[in-house]
Amino acid sequence: MTIIVHHLENSRSQRVLWMLEELGLDYEVKRYERDRKTMLAPSELKAVHPLGKSPVVEHDGRIVAETATILEYLVALAEGQLGPPEDADGALRWRYFLDYAEGSLMPPLLLKLVIDRMGPFGWPARKIVTSMAMTHIDYVESELVRRSWFAGDSFSAADIMMSFPLEAARQRLKLDGRRPNICEWLDKIHQRPAYAAALEKGGSYAYA
Repeated sequence: MTIIVHHLENSRSQRVLWMLEELGLDYEVKRYERDRKTMLAPSELKAVHPLGKSPVVEHDGRIVAETATILEYLVALAEGQLGPPEDADGALRWRYFLDYAEGSLMPPLLLKLVIDRMGPFGWPARKIVTSMAMTHIDYVESELVRRSWFAGDSFSAADIMMSFPLEAARQRLKLDGRRPNICEWLDKIHQRPAYAAALEKGGSYAYA
């Protein structure tokens, strides 16, 4: 049964399209545009999942939500491709970065986005939130000094999961060349053919 991806423009769901392209699985994209005033997802997504968020995947009678859960589901469908390394430490890192991307790294980046949109009202909190975000960025930079990819020596779903927050971080924190390992890693993933193919399928994406 074909996988259906409910895909919101300029969102985390771009990672799911990329994952599917890397795995070579057949899929269909149903695109949704953000409300131009609020920049929120449209109400139509609530017909797919009660929270009205993206990404959501339909497959074999199942509705699967949350990016990390979706990626794990796809790894299972692809018989382990892009899954955890065989060694225990690598497997633990794989699981860790799947959770870390949204659980720890993304929240301060989201706060940064909100505060920047508040103009002068956000100034009192801007310094502390930026500092919180940069603590994570420095940590990630140190991890990429140790290895080429997040889970180990090979590209995996952990790298796909980490892509969106680091793409957002480069833009929101203006990293440029100040964190060379992160910037090199981002340039490297953007050169992957499957990444380019996913952009063609997904449409507008401001972070590539």
